Amino acid sequence: MTSEPEFLTETRAFYDAVAVEYTDMFGGLMASSPMDRAVLALFAELVRAERPDGKVAELGCGSGRVTGHLHGLGLDVSGVDLSPGMIELARRDHPQVPFRVGSLFDLPYGDGELTGALAWYSIIHTPAERLPPVFTEFARVLAPGGHLVLAFQVGDEPSRQDRPFGHPVSLDFRRLRPERVEELLREAGLRVTSRTVREASTGEKTPQAYLLARKPAA
Repeated sequence: MTSEPEFLTETRAFYDAVAVEYTDMFGGLMASSPMDRAVLALFAELVRAERPDGKVAELGCGSGRVTGHLHGLGLDVSGVDLSPGMIELARRDHPQVPFRVGSLFDLPYGDGELTGALAWYSIIHTPAERLPPVFTEFARVLAPGGHLVLAFQVGDEPSRQDRPFGHPVSLDFRRLRPERVEELLREAGLRVTSRTVREASTGEKTPQAYLLARKPAA
């Protein structure tokens, strides 16, 4: 039996430990994030234009704040996350949305099942050399013509979070270069259609990137 990569074990343990405090701190962030809302509204419109009844999934959904927002925009959305603790809170706070425990490396969706997929700051714990199989998996679950949106911090050096909220856990938050992410998406068969980078706002240390990509139509 193949053992799980250490970074996945660390990520699960980190978010299981901080699930309650993290949700309390960031649960209402959408109300003060106009750029996030604009990108998500555009994503929702693109998905509906492709297929009005298409399925959407947030890949790495945490406690479901973005998943719930997409549900409020009228999308048929579900969420998957590595952390059982986060999924428990997502189900509590968004009972109208289905959530499952799962990994970005082995998503619980069939080939071409999704019209839209969202990875909102969820690729930032994956080492750079392990991103290609993640993006290949994203491409697998997207239908031809389907849309993907990624959000992540811009930069080169990771930020190490040690003992958040006093819990005995730590984790690297990896920053990425949009041009490199675009290259990896292209290698996975996904074409970037929009690139937005905004400056850091209050409480942030680096610029933030949003990439929209599409799987070519059959």
